[in-house]
Amino acid sequence: MNPLLHFCKDRELKNRIAAQRNRLYRIAYSWCHDEALSDDLTQETMTKALKKYSSLKNPEALNCWLYGILANCWRDHFRRQRDHDDIENCEFTVDETPESQYDRQYITDTILSAVAELPIAQRQTLTLVDLEGFSYAEVAEILQTPIGTVMSRLCRARKCLTKQLLNLQTQSRDDQTPFLRRVK
Repeated sequence: MNPLLHFCKDRELKNRIAAQRNRLYRIAYSWCHDEALSDDLTQETMTKALKKYSSLKNPEALNCWLYGILANCWRDHFRRQRDHDDIENCEFTVDETPESQYDRQYITDTILSAVAELPIAQRQTLTLVDLEGFSYAEVAEILQTPIGTVMSRLCRARKCLTKQLLNLQTQSRDDQTPFLRRVK
């Protein structure tokens, strides 16, 4: 290929790219509503386009190619703007302690064992209403029982659970022995 012909095509393409500057600026401004940032994005787009103009396969698709570069510059701007915290300035606080994990697990196990001791009909009703959030009418339809039966089973299950949990709490207080004794 004749170098002069190649130079002329390159020069023509560079001029076409330069002619798009105002349109690129308008689009950038419509995206960010900041004159300085729009100018920076346009400048960055033009720089990248002029550096990589040889990678443009189809000169007819120049506009699409330029706006694609502008969109990438816009994304890159947001990536650069992410907040970064210096790890040396971070305070590390742990709300979760082994004791709190144990307490939560103990409560969960206690409740599960108390629910397991309920009769199956009460257990089904209690779990459908309190755990799954179904309405009384929906539970009545699911279990194919009258709505009054659902309400009475739920009431009995809750009373039974309260009684079991209060008994466990009372037993655990009685079982505790003091670690220190007062010695005179």
